[in-house]
Amino acid sequence: MAVIGWDVGGAHLKGACVEEGRILKVVQLPCTLWLGIEHLERAFADAEAQLGHAQAHAVTMTGELVDLFSDRKEGVRSLIDLVLSRYPVARFWAGEAGLLEGAAAAAQFGAVASANWLASVIFAARHLPAGLFVDIGSTTADIVPFVGGRSLHRGATDGERLAEAELVYTGATRTPLMAVARQVPFAGRLQGVMAEYFATIADVHRLRGVLPVGADLHETADRRGKSAAESAARIARMVGRDFTDAPVAAWRDLAEVFARHQLDQLRVAAHQVLSRGELESSAPLVGAGIGRFLVRDLAVALGRAYRDFAEIVDGPEAMREAASIAAPAAAVAWLAWSSA
Repeated sequence: MAVIGWDVGGAHLKGACVEEGRILKVVQLPCTLWLGIEHLERAFADAEAQLGHAQAHAVTMTGELVDLFSDRKEGVRSLIDLVLSRYPVARFWAGEAGLLEGAAAAAQFGAVASANWLASVIFAARHLPAGLFVDIGSTTADIVPFVGGRSLHRGATDGERLAEAELVYTGATRTPLMAVARQVPFAGRLQGVMAEYFATIADVHRLRGVLPVGADLHETADRRGKSAAESAARIARMVGRDFTDAPVAAWRDLAEVFARHQLDQLRVAAHQVLSRGELESSAPLVGAGIGRFLVRDLAVALGRAYRDFAEIVDGPEAMREAASIAAPAAAVAWLAWSSA
């Protein structure tokens, strides 16, 4: 039986097809859901053209958070309705409640909202004895320990997870630089950073040369190009400068400073989670998402081993790599297949 798992986000739609427990197809598409539900409808049509048809569909989501919807209840129920209009037998991931049919999922909208991370953690927990699961996507980072086949999360809702440092609002591409640092050293001074949407962390990692190809699927802050020079110009604007005010090396150095601030945010959050004492020192970080390069750096900073999500996924090598980027979609597809 073929199962397609969907992760319906506010900025991307991800899908993964599982057959006989193996990931055979993965797709990730940009989707500006906040501009209208029709954007998601088009994304589903494009994704389906690549994934083909399946006998079963399993869905998880974070897209209910976009300001297209007045609250999460409306968001979850609207997304359920859209999915069911395309896939009438789809089931919806409700965290510890498992996969629910449409009516039950709508009734338990609070459990369905933003539960995609738990599918990934449970998948990891069924394939590894213990670890700190860290999925860094375009916008957020999930940091969740697991041991003995179960997740050790303390937060369930976004609010609870933010308080527990299990959810950190920093990602590999879409995070505005004003959210990364308020002051940075530059030209011999401690320079204030403008509270304006002039640049994103994608510019930083692009200028550093570490941003994976195809990771940044959305427009830049100024809607210009994605060359290193254009990224440097946007970073320069964050400190009230023009690109021509300093040599390229100075902008690269500044990019490293912003990257260090981001890593510090992640390190502090990981220390908070690890300080509970639930994991042995031998437990590795398990990295997923387009920001896996940051998880590797975080593992070094914490003095822990690193395991990649791709290592625990079955399928062709290219699909294992793709599944690491779309971990919740791959995980919910596998969970649906394994429970069939």
